[in-house]
Amino acid sequence: MKTKLMKYWIFILLCFVGVVSDLSAQGPNIVYSAPEKEDTRRTNFDIIGKIGGNFLVYKRNRTVHEICVYDNEMNLKARETRTELEGDRVINIDFIAYPDFAYAIYQYQRRNVVYCNAVKINSLGKADGPVIVLDTTEINFSTSNKIYTTISSDDKQRVMVLKINNRNQERFVFTTLLYDNQLILQRRDRMVLGMQVRNDFFTDFHLSNEGELIFAKYRKSSMNAEYIVEVDMIIKYPDSSAFTVRDIGMGSRILDEIRLKVDNTNKRVLLSALYFLQKRGNIEGLYLMKWDKKNNQKLKDTAFQFTEDLRAQARGEDAGRKAAFNNYYIKNVVIRKDGGFVIVGESLYTSSRSGNFNRWDNMGWGNPWMNSMDYYSTFSNQWGMPWNRFGSPGITRYHADNIMILAFSKEAALEWSNVIPKSQYDDEGDNLISYATFNTGGEVHFLFNQYERRTLMLNDQSIGAEGKLNRNPTLKNLDKGYEFMPRFAKQVAARQMIVPCWFRNYLCFAKIEY
Repeated sequence: MKTKLMKYWIFILLCFVGVVSDLSAQGPNIVYSAPEKEDTRRTNFDIIGKIGGNFLVYKRNRTVHEICVYDNEMNLKARETRTELEGDRVINIDFIAYPDFAYAIYQYQRRNVVYCNAVKINSLGKADGPVIVLDTTEINFSTSNKIYTTISSDDKQRVMVLKINNRNQERFVFTTLLYDNQLILQRRDRMVLGMQVRNDFFTDFHLSNEGELIFAKYRKSSMNAEYIVEVDMIIKYPDSSAFTVRDIGMGSRILDEIRLKVDNTNKRVLLSALYFLQKRGNIEGLYLMKWDKKNNQKLKDTAFQFTEDLRAQARGEDAGRKAAFNNYYIKNVVIRKDGGFVIVGESLYTSSRSGNFNRWDNMGWGNPWMNSMDYYSTFSNQWGMPWNRFGSPGITRYHADNIMILAFSKEAALEWSNVIPKSQYDDEGDNLISYATFNTGGEVHFLFNQYERRTLMLNDQSIGAEGKLNRNPTLKNLDKGYEFMPRFAKQVAARQMIVPCWFRNYLCFAKIEY
C-alpha cells in the first residue's frame, strides 16, 4: 500500500515538474500598461528607464509635458506634469538615467534667447532640486531645431553639452561644457574647426569615460554624392582647448556611412563602414579601423571583403549575390572586453508604384535610421528620405529584411557569421518594422514582428557567443490587439525591457521580463 502511495506522489511530483518546465520553456513574460485616454498616436514619448524600482516614461501631448511612473506590474502610479518645460517652447529634451534618479536636459526659446537647462527627476517623476541653467545662446530668429547636443559617457560619470555656431560655413565654432555626474561644470572650451562648404559632414558625437569628445569629419565628392572620399578623426581631450585632427589614411577606398564606437576598456575607437570598389558599384565588404585614442594614431585598418558564402547568406529574395549587401546598413556595433567586436546590419529599403528605392536613391541621405530621435513622433519620417523621388504623396512601402551578424576577433579576423531571416513591410509607416536587441549576458535576443497566419506576432530569436542561432518559443501573454514597436524599445535592467505598443489608437507600454 505504501509503495503504491509513494508511486502516486512521485507521479504527481513529476507531472508538476513537467508543467513548471513547460512554462519556463515558453520564454519571457509580458505585462501591459493600461491605455490612457490622453495618449494617442499623436503622443511623443521617450522611455527614460528604471529608476528606484519604477519605470519612467516621458510623454508630450501638444504643450503638456509629463513623466509617467509605472510599477513592476505596469500599473500607472503617477502622472507628473513638468511645468518647468515651458509648454510649446521646448525645442528638445534628453534624459540620462541613473539607478536612483534621472537628469532631464532640455532647451527652449524665450524671445531671442535659447536656454539649455537641467532638472533632476526622482523615482516618482518629481523634480528633486532646482532647475539648473547650463547655458544660454542669443539668436535673432525663431527656431524649432535644437541648438545644443547632449552626450554622456558609457559609465555616465561624465556629461557633455555642446553647441556649434555655423554662421560662417568655412569656420564652425564649437562650445563644449564638460560636467561630472552631479552636473558640476568641470571645463568650458571654445574651438574653431575649418570646413569645406557643403561637402563636409560629421558623424555622431561620442564621449569617452575619460571625458574625451570623439567624432569624425568626412568629405563627400559633392553634396548629394553617396560616397565618402576623405575622413578625419577628431578628438578633443579634457585637458585641452583645441581639437586634434588626423587623417585616417583610408587610401583610394570609397566608403559608405561611417559608424564610430568607443572601446573604453582598451582605450581605442573602432571605425566601421561598408565600402565599394567603384562609384555606384556594389558593396564589396567592410572597412574596419582601430584608432589609439590616447596617442591619437591609427593602429590597424582592414578591408574585409564579403565572401560568396556570406553573400549567399545575406541576400534577400530579390537580390543576386553581387548585390546581396546593397540594401544593408550598419545598425549596431558591440565591443567585447577582449577587444573583439560584433557588427549587426539590416537590409532596409522602400518601394512605391514607380519602383524600389535603395541607398542610391536617397540622394546622400544615408542610413534611414542612422540618426536616432531624441523622442519619438509618429508623424516624423524616420527614414530620412522623401516619400518618393518626385515628392508626391504616393503610397510608400517600407521594408526591413534580413539581419546579418558578424563577429570579429581583436585582430579584425572574422570568427563567425549568421543571418536572422525575416521579411517585414508596412504601408502606413515604419514604426512596426525592424527589431530590438536584448542582452541577457549569455546571448543576445532579437525581437521583431512577423506575420503568422495573418496575425502580427512578436518573434524572439537569440544568438550566443559562438554564433549559434536559436528560435525561441512564442512570448507569453501576446494579447490580441496589441501592436509592438520593437525598434523604439529600451532595455532598462539586466532582464527587463520596455516596448511601446499600440492598442487600437492608444499608446501603451509592455514590460518584457526574461
